[in-house]
Amino acid sequence: MTEENQLLPGVARPPLQRAQSEWTSRQTISKARTPAPDEDDDHHPAQQPDGWQIRHGFEYQNSEDWALQLSNNFYLYFNDKRHDTAGVPKDENIGDCEEDWRMRERLKTVSAMLCICLNIGVDPPDVIKTDPCARKECWTDPTPSAHHSQSGNTGMNLIAKKLQMQYEQLSMRTRYRVLPDPTSEETKKYAMTVRKNAKDERVLFHYNGHGVPRPTPSGEIWVFNKHYTQYIPVSIFDLQTWLGSPALLVYDCSDAGLIIQNFSRALEKHETENVEQLQANPGAQLQQYSDCIQLAACKAGETLPTNPNLPADLFTACLTTPIEMAVRFFILRNPLPSSLDQDDADKIPGRSQERRTPIGELNWIFTAITDTIAWTTLPKALFKKLFRQDLMVAALFRNFLLAQRIMRFYQCHPQCHPPFPSCHDHPLWDSWDLAIESVLNQLPNLIRAERKEIDYEYKHSEFFAEQLTAFQVYLDHGAADKKEPEQLPIVLQVLLSQVHRLRALILLSKFLDLGPWAVRLALGIGIFPYVLKLLQSQATELKPVMVFIWARILAEDQTCQADLLKDNGYAYFIGILNPVSGLPIRDVSEHRAMCAFIIAMFCKDFRQGQMVAHSAELVESCLSQVSWQETDNPLLRQWSCLCLAQLWKDFPEAKWSGIRKLAHRRLCDAAWDIVPEVRAAMLFALTTFIGIPELTDQVAAIEEEIASRVMLMSNDGSSLVRKELVIFFSAFVKRYTARFTVAAYEQMIEEKDGFRNLEVRSLGSTPPDGSLDGDVEPVSTESIVVGVWKQILVMSCDPDPEVSRDGKILTDYVLATLHNSPLGPFAQPVMTEVVKLSEQFVIPSVSEMVENHRPLSAQGPISPTTPNLQRTDSYFSLGMRRTASVAASLKNLAFGPSTPTEPDLSPSRNGSMRAITQNRLSGSAQARLPANWTNSLEPVSTLQANHPPTKSPVAKHYKERSQKAKQQLPLKSTFFDWSVEYFREPQMKQNEADEPGSEDYNVRLWRRNRNEKILDETQRLKDHAGKSRWDKSSGFFDNRTQPMKMCFHQYDPHLAVTDDHSTVRIWDWEAQKQISKFSNGNPLRTRITGTRFINEDDRALLMTGSSDGCVRLYRDYDSVDGCHLVSSFSSMTDIMPSTRQSGLVFDWLQGRGEILVAGDAKVIRVWSAMSEVCKTDIPARSGSCVTSLTSDQVEGNIFVAGFGDGAVRVYDQREKPMKARIQQWKEHTSWITDVHMQRGGQRELLSGSTNGEVKLWDIRMGKSLKTIRATRDSLRSLSVHEHAPVFATGSERHNVKVHNMHGDFLSSFEPYASFLQQNRSSPIATTAFHPHRLMLACAAINDSHVNLFSCAEPHGEINGRIVA
Repeated sequence: MTEENQLLPGVARPPLQRAQSEWTSRQTISKARTPAPDEDDDHHPAQQPDGWQIRHGFEYQNSEDWALQLSNNFYLYFNDKRHDTAGVPKDENIGDCEEDWRMRERLKTVSAMLCICLNIGVDPPDVIKTDPCARKECWTDPTPSAHHSQSGNTGMNLIAKKLQMQYEQLSMRTRYRVLPDPTSEETKKYAMTVRKNAKDERVLFHYNGHGVPRPTPSGEIWVFNKHYTQYIPVSIFDLQTWLGSPALLVYDCSDAGLIIQNFSRALEKHETENVEQLQANPGAQLQQYSDCIQLAACKAGETLPTNPNLPADLFTACLTTPIEMAVRFFILRNPLPSSLDQDDADKIPGRSQERRTPIGELNWIFTAITDTIAWTTLPKALFKKLFRQDLMVAALFRNFLLAQRIMRFYQCHPQCHPPFPSCHDHPLWDSWDLAIESVLNQLPNLIRAERKEIDYEYKHSEFFAEQLTAFQVYLDHGAADKKEPEQLPIVLQVLLSQVHRLRALILLSKFLDLGPWAVRLALGIGIFPYVLKLLQSQATELKPVMVFIWARILAEDQTCQADLLKDNGYAYFIGILNPVSGLPIRDVSEHRAMCAFIIAMFCKDFRQGQMVAHSAELVESCLSQVSWQETDNPLLRQWSCLCLAQLWKDFPEAKWSGIRKLAHRRLCDAAWDIVPEVRAAMLFALTTFIGIPELTDQVAAIEEEIASRVMLMSNDGSSLVRKELVIFFSAFVKRYTARFTVAAYEQMIEEKDGFRNLEVRSLGSTPPDGSLDGDVEPVSTESIVVGVWKQILVMSCDPDPEVSRDGKILTDYVLATLHNSPLGPFAQPVMTEVVKLSEQFVIPSVSEMVENHRPLSAQGPISPTTPNLQRTDSYFSLGMRRTASVAASLKNLAFGPSTPTEPDLSPSRNGSMRAITQNRLSGSAQARLPANWTNSLEPVSTLQANHPPTKSPVAKHYKERSQKAKQQLPLKSTFFDWSVEYFREPQMKQNEADEPGSEDYNVRLWRRNRNEKILDETQRLKDHAGKSRWDKSSGFFDNRTQPMKMCFHQYDPHLAVTDDHSTVRIWDWEAQKQISKFSNGNPLRTRITGTRFINEDDRALLMTGSSDGCVRLYRDYDSVDGCHLVSSFSSMTDIMPSTRQSGLVFDWLQGRGEILVAGDAKVIRVWSAMSEVCKTDIPARSGSCVTSLTSDQVEGNIFVAGFGDGAVRVYDQREKPMKARIQQWKEHTSWITDVHMQRGGQRELLSGSTNGEVKLWDIRMGKSLKTIRATRDSLRSLSVHEHAPVFATGSERHNVKVHNMHGDFLSSFEPYASFLQQNRSSPIATTAFHPHRLMLACAAINDSHVNLFSCAEPHGEINGRIVA
């Protein structure tokens, strides 16, 4: 398979096998025509005397292997993202975006005040302690008998020191001030000192009130007087005043909930005072008190537990020593007999900072579990504030979750502010108990091993491995509904371990691939610091997954540029982008493309990034991977261009580096890349490349060289590419505005002279001196600027509305600049005259102006296969259509752009147009026209003039040009932002349409079954069709305008009918009602010359071809409001618009994804639907025009063309273009009306000429197999059934005849005509068979009705034969 048929990354094709109309039908017919042993051959008229079943040597195409290959190689064309979005990025819904994941106000707890009010030996008056009761504070017994009477080693000092040590385990950088049994003065003094030292950072206030009375109903806490003879209350209002905010307050006392309840009342009083102070002094600096976080040991009215098995400061123990407290709690609750007691909780070996030790692993698991519990329970904003803003706050709240669980067991309910739901019964606590049990089961052996009694190696917990497995299950089955995975915080913790890191990163990358919502979720949980730090790792196995993760992050948030700048993180990706670097993966080019994307995002609108990334290595790495000869990955080629574009944007130093590397020439080589996105990216890069501030001769020469090389891309088949070309031209126009005004003025003079010459020629006279105006070559004819200006004029008439809109903006800009320039007074009279003359004559084209300076024989289309042109070949003369002119631009500038509706086709105006057209036709062209064809079309326009204009469909995201907004040059491209969306879309999973059970999948499955049913129903009737009458009327409907071309859909009940100009109507032939109507947007003097349905086995598109050489494709053509333009391009750029010549004829090859186009040109052009470029130009090798095309729809190598001189020629695409013609027949003596090769059946090839002869051919034979005299009149139409052995002809005398392939006459009938327009001599305008059903549609000239006829139905079967 060639590269152009390979799928682009992320572009999935439907795996469902289609209903193979190209082979299933032939197999069925072949089986049906195999004679039974007791049958006579006479019953099978399709059997040829020589035994041939399939014509042209195509028997091998009927094999099972060939059928399987056809099924596996079926693609949907014009179905990529660029066709659906037209290169316009999606508008993100702001309402769906979560808040910023970064902590913009990250705080630190820098100072702490630990107040311990125990008054050891004296019980408070409101507390009656049991005996025994809980006594330990900070795991220390405070009674004097428990300590030796050493100086400074009292119980209070030990407790104070232990409390500080416990808090230091949470945060070493915090400065602690311990106040044992503080007085009110000390409390105030140190509280204010702590706030002063902390400045705007957070302070911690820890209050242990076990030796003082409970808080008062107003929330006051108690301290001591100097002599410790009285309890002194401290109000919450005063405490707020001293501590200020931000602050973190911990209350470990009974009735602690009262403090939280009264805290808000005191806060309201402070706020009131602030308002009053602000009113008195508007410039006063106010102290804020609102940012305070509080933790309380119990609710109001509750007493702390006094269980002797628990510490007295149970709440503090949970907050500061969670692992020891959790292990003790597990041992206390364990109902099973065990040799372990509470004291063994202190014997678990290891350090909490070392994750490979038992105690370190427990701490690691505890962090992961509590983070997960909080993340799945709390609102995301609250989670971020409590668990990500401050390390001290995060640690205390993790441990607070444990306190909720343990203290609730002892009838205490810890409280907090801000409040959040209780998490004591979360399912993950069971996993925590399992982790503790696993360690305790090994603890005896670990203790013995520590004593060197045995050799024992600790068996690590399977917790993280099991959670990663659960995360993988989620990714495989639960991610479709965007449900948040519980395991995401655990994956974050796993990144800290080298053992599971690679697996965790791979699963994380799969999660990020789900889309932007997943990226935001991961960033919100705090994944970013971890992946940023991993950029410093040199592990080769991590590079592919790190590249993938960073690509997804930067696609969602560009602000990570500054983070990549730190510690040279960007160099990680520049190194991988280098082609000589190696990665241990198969798709290395895909990851290099991601690296190019990352560097491009790093440089985008970030000058510091451009400066540090600018290097010869990066430029060379990108340039070496732009060419398709160097890399076969189109994504890498595309992003190599875009990376250079962002490096060059507004950065002259980088542009000079590109000049030294000949970057402009190497990029221009991608002009014929087979992937449209690569070609568009190349143009985007060149747009940023031009514009070096110092416009030297060297710079000007380089920019002109670039313009000359990309100019021919105006004939590109992709609207995406042409749109980028117009944007490049806008930058070029802005750069050389003065030169363009001169070029526009000269073009106006040239066009004025062209109108005068046209007037003289139409009168059939010449000036007395024998010369015509415009014979003198303008001064700047060979200038690149003139060539670009004329291409801009052409693109202002582009069939794509967006390209045309932008082209008109450029022409308006140049003409407005000319009007305001010193040339304005000279240009104004010329403008007036040009507009005036254009009202009288058909607007001459740019190419017609060029024809005055070059011989007719020198004209020819340009394709990607054309060699490089010399400057003397006149760039501006190549590929110009006869619809672009300064006159049209001037009228657009004066009256505004026309709306996309059908133009005025009044009889008077159309008649004048036709008269001028007749004068312009050459003698040879008129000689090729069929006899009596010049008068028959005259009344057609009267039918159409009675109906209002029809709107033309445009691209889905098309926006009309604002007439009020002032257009600025250069135009802004959306291609880069559109390309970024690739990395925001899932790439690792199937499309929804390919997921079994999805709505799209079910629709496709239903459609396939429906298609198979239609084939099964119709195949058995094909032999019957060749020997039955075809005059059964099946209905008719009024098309409102003259039907000229018709086409049936293979499976849907759709009939596309086009009129003699631009209107397309879609009819439901079963219900006989119109379901949609739209205009094809043809310019004046042109008509639709053909229609085809493509992708019929799935969601079909409608393709139209018009006589101006343009091909257009429509999606949702059967929707009144939903129909939109998918693609449009000029397939033949040198076809003269006319209603009398063959115009454009084309054929669609579904199997190969190719469009064959021909007409009034010397070549037959082959366009690739996949690459949207002209693959080759095959010389027609005839002096006559091509009137019809047909091809082998199975392989697509062979195609046949009929010509105006009666010749029929056969071509083979596998041969070189000059040798592609492999057969020709010249038996016809007049214009070939049509030539057609059957898609199924016996693959008959028929041709019909205007003299009434129909001939059957075999491409292996030098003469026709049979000649059938279908009519004695002029043959106006020929239609061949795709599978049944019948064909129909429409004659000059309002008659349709049906014959079989043996020439046997089957039926003759006349289409219905309306009462007011009954004319039995009206010629048949068009006929069309249904591809499968036995149905024929026909219409006549001067009548708007479409008639449906069908074959007589069989009455039954006798001995297996169908009987009519």
